[in-house]
Amino acid sequence: MPHVNIKHFPASLSEEQQRELVTALTSAVQEAFGCEERMISIALEPIAPDDWNGQVFVPEIVERKDLLRKTPNY
Repeated sequence: MPHVNIKHFPASLSEEQQRELVTALTSAVQEAFGCEERMISIALEPIAPDDWNGQVFVPEIVERKDLLRKTPNY
């Protein structure tokens, strides 16, 4: 606990960029939940643009909008 899964269009993030993102997320999650760093897991999951609506937008944004704390504006 807790687990963060970031679904995104494929992006060429360097190892350093990934490390920086994971470090920032880990710090934010640790502070918010008051948990130890060792308890946090983070996944970066690339989703092809053609699959976005079926795998992410409809099932996780439209159908679970009650869970969203920030909504997309496009």
